[in-house]
Amino acid sequence: MADTVKPFWKAKSMQEMDKQEWESLCDGCARCCLEKLECEDTGDVYFTHLVCRYLDQEKCSCTDYQNRTVLVPHCVQLTPENVLEYKWLPNTCGYRLIAEGKDLPDWHPLITGTHDTVLEAGIAVTGKVISEENVPFDEWEEHIITWASCD
Repeated sequence: MADTVKPFWKAKSMQEMDKQEWESLCDGCARCCLEKLECEDTGDVYFTHLVCRYLDQEKCSCTDYQNRTVLVPHCVQLTPENVLEYKWLPNTCGYRLIAEGKDLPDWHPLITGTHDTVLEAGIAVTGKVISEENVPFDEWEEHIITWASCD
C-alpha cells in the first residue's frame, strides 16, 4: 500500500507555508475586491457589485498586485496572523477556510488544477460586477448585493 502525501495546506500551518504556497490558497474569485459598506451602528458588512478599479474583471486579478496597498490604501494584505480578523472574507475564501481548520472546496484550483472550475462553480466575480471608478460613493448603497455573503 502506497503512502499518500498530504497536500501542503493539510500538512503545514499557515505560518509554515512559503510565499508560493500561501498565494496559491487564493482561488482567484476576486470577491475580496468587491467594495464593501459597513454599518457604523451594527458593524455589519454589505458587499456591493462594485469592484476596485485595478481589478481585471475577466482574469479576476489585480492589474498592479505588487503596488495594490499603495494605490488603494484600504486594500488588505492577508497574512497568517491577520486572516481571521477579516470577518468579511467570503465563506468560500481559501484563506478563511484553512484558517478555520476547514478543507478547500472541490472546485478550488489547488484541487482541480485549473482556475476554470472557479468560474464554473459561479464563485468568480466575472460578469457580475462593475468598476467603482465612475460610481460616486454616495450611490454605493444602491449597488448592495447578497450573492457574496461572508456568513
